[in-house]
Amino acid sequence: MRRSTRMALVATTALSVVATVGATAATAAPVPPGATASTAATAAPVPPGTTASTAATGTVVQEGGPLVVPSGEESPVTARVKVALSHYTGGRMKARLLLPTQPHEAGNELPPYAFVDSTCAVNGGAFQPCSWDSPHHVAPLPEVDARAGYSTTLTYDIRVDASTYAASLGTVTATLEVVDGTGRVTDRGPVSFQFVKGTPEAHLRTTVLARDTSGVLWQYESSGRPDKPLKARTRIGGGWNAYTAIVPVTFRNAAGRGDLMARDKDGVLWYYEGSGNTAAPFKPRARVGGGWNQYTALTGYGTGLLARDRAGTLWRYSFTGADDPAYALEGRTNMGGGWNIYTAIAGQAQGYNPVARDKDGVLWAYDTRFPGFSPRTRVGGGWNIYNSLAWTGTLTGSGGNLLARDTSGKLWAYDTVYRGSGIVPASTRKQIGYGWGIYNTIL
Repeated sequence: MRRSTRMALVATTALSVVATVGATAATAAPVPPGATASTAATAAPVPPGTTASTAATGTVVQEGGPLVVPSGEESPVTARVKVALSHYTGGRMKARLLLPTQPHEAGNELPPYAFVDSTCAVNGGAFQPCSWDSPHHVAPLPEVDARAGYSTTLTYDIRVDASTYAASLGTVTATLEVVDGTGRVTDRGPVSFQFVKGTPEAHLRTTVLARDTSGVLWQYESSGRPDKPLKARTRIGGGWNAYTAIVPVTFRNAAGRGDLMARDKDGVLWYYEGSGNTAAPFKPRARVGGGWNQYTALTGYGTGLLARDRAGTLWRYSFTGADDPAYALEGRTNMGGGWNIYTAIAGQAQGYNPVARDKDGVLWAYDTRFPGFSPRTRVGGGWNIYNSLAWTGTLTGSGGNLLARDTSGKLWAYDTVYRGSGIVPASTRKQIGYGWGIYNTIL
């Protein structure tokens, strides 16, 4: 969603927005002589200075039918509405859009149309803000003297830009009303918008990182589409073969946020902070400290690291919150022994249970119980067909995914399920890539 700057509308006619229950909840208009109640239009709420009147229907036409609005990072879309005025008495005119009231969701304090931006134009004029969530549900716009060179047909363009969460609105049918210079509603008709899922904004999408054998680190953004979850790769940079371990330590997204730690061949641990720049997602490295060659496995977990030493003891390092990377980690905490039975350990910085594969190919999940883990839970067997395991954010389902690469280079994604008191990989997998054998690290 591209946010627009709010400005005042100046054009030959003004379009304003009024959020209300809509035309169906308004008060019935007076029935003129010779008309029946069924033929009389329904009057909208009358703002100050406006007089209720009989409004013509059928004169407001939305070209192309309901406007489909993708909710996400797609560009705005525009509905064009033409009004063939039923009568005109001179003076100034304005228009308004009556929006239906949305059901209130418990715990949600945001206005119902908080995730919608709208700008409007009339008769080819400049686009100006016409907010759907204006204070008190009324957004009066400046009146314009429409007498000079006035046309009996008005053309309104309503441009709508919606963020990801607007998809929950579904179909919204509003009512466009035109008011003449005497304060009477002259014309009225429906305008419909269909909010559908689009591509989530970058900060809502995860990434997968992979280092090739020449030391180049590549990034795959998630697409937001479960049928094709990864976009084409982009190059982050070279020289990453200097590291014997690369570990994500915070949630990572396609907006350039998310931190890494990396251990070099001399046992020095380095910190890479997310930059917020999608083209170069990491700031220059900062030194954390030495002595990390004592560990045979490193993985991210919660807000810190898990590290297994040569004796098979697993240690947890939590973040201190200090700005200086040299003091980024607290002293280590013993999480238990016997971890040498595992050939792979995959922790996660997003709260999913760490998983570990034993030498027989059985995958086990560990749920946290301060200060250590609860007894392990068996996920399933046959996991020795994979030579890489890594947790990632949402790719194919509603939660995170466990990625697994097999010996032929195919990349598989496992959705997650709740089991016991934690989140573990589901029993079914989905192939999301091939040719991943060119990478020696996937995270």
